[in-house]
Amino acid sequence: MKYYIIAGEASGDLHGASLMQQLIKIDKNAEFRFWGGELMLRFSKNIVKHYREMAYMGFIDVLKNISKIKQNLSLCKKDIITYKPDTVIFIDYPGFNLRIAEFVKEQNIYTIYYISPKIWAWKKNRAFKIKKYIDKMFVIFPFEKEFYQQFDYQVEYMGNPNIDIVNKKKKEKVGRQIFLTGNNIATNKPIIAMLAGSRKQEIKRILPHMLAVTKKFPDYNFVIAGLSSLDYTNIFCNSQYNNVTLIYDQTYQLLMHSQAALVTSGTATLETALFFVPQLVCYKTEYFFFWLAKYFVKIKFISLVNILLQREAIKEIIQTNITSRMTAELSNILNDENYRTKMLLDYKILQDILGDKNSVYRTAENIYHQLSKL
Repeated sequence: MKYYIIAGEASGDLHGASLMQQLIKIDKNAEFRFWGGELMLRFSKNIVKHYREMAYMGFIDVLKNISKIKQNLSLCKKDIITYKPDTVIFIDYPGFNLRIAEFVKEQNIYTIYYISPKIWAWKKNRAFKIKKYIDKMFVIFPFEKEFYQQFDYQVEYMGNPNIDIVNKKKKEKVGRQIFLTGNNIATNKPIIAMLAGSRKQEIKRILPHMLAVTKKFPDYNFVIAGLSSLDYTNIFCNSQYNNVTLIYDQTYQLLMHSQAALVTSGTATLETALFFVPQLVCYKTEYFFFWLAKYFVKIKFISLVNILLQREAIKEIIQTNITSRMTAELSNILNDENYRTKMLLDYKILQDILGDKNSVYRTAENIYHQLSKL
């Protein structure tokens, strides 16, 4: 089979790579062409465009890059026609992917969505487009099945792929001493991870606040989980901070050796929980978009941990007084053992909610069998 996969950001690259790996096991003749990143490149060199060239965040950033977005849409459509895939698989990234899905459906190509956009939080009306243009939808949260049922649209929940990915990485754990010395991290202090996001816009907004927090905790090593696809030089300089280190493309190894984590809202909150690292979650955006979200976003929480548990298991620090509020919450996490223990117990409940393992393999198997029937 010929698979065309579109992932527009770092998390999509991760899940796209996992899916490609499992499809190769099931379909010995699998061929790929994709939009993604370094992780997907491990399984195919047939990349169209790297996600760093298309990861725009927020209303203003989209407006600034509208011409590039239009060029990418045009390029994608032409490329699909040339490649003639058996299916196009969309991974999250709805602003771009739903436009392409409409075009792909017109070409009578089978459409699959792997990892639903979070339309249950924002722009629920997109469900009508999904129902119209997507032949098969795989969701990764149990409550999403019920959400789509209100639109009379049946979706598949095979489990959450983050469980498989995290369990695999835990088996690959590098020893603490090797990890520290290999990254020039001081060995005499506990580690606090800093996951500031995967897009340059959110990193510019959040990382300075995280760095300000580090000055209040000199007895800890703070380690920034960097991505090699992004440039941090205008935000962070090693010489300015005695207890902060920037490392690249080792987020999971970092979490396995961390005592706590400062996390920007997103998939990273769930991943941190699956590694059983106590965390606080922070988020900041343009004030116009924040004001808009207050009226249109229909969920109580921004972190996946709290959304899945339907209560505040981890503290969410949003938009204002971020530095001082993060400092206070990190102090609670580090110094109150009962507080930490309760959070870890909530993580266990979360893991039980997400359910079975091997979800990526079962999703790939389902995709291959479905395409074989066409």
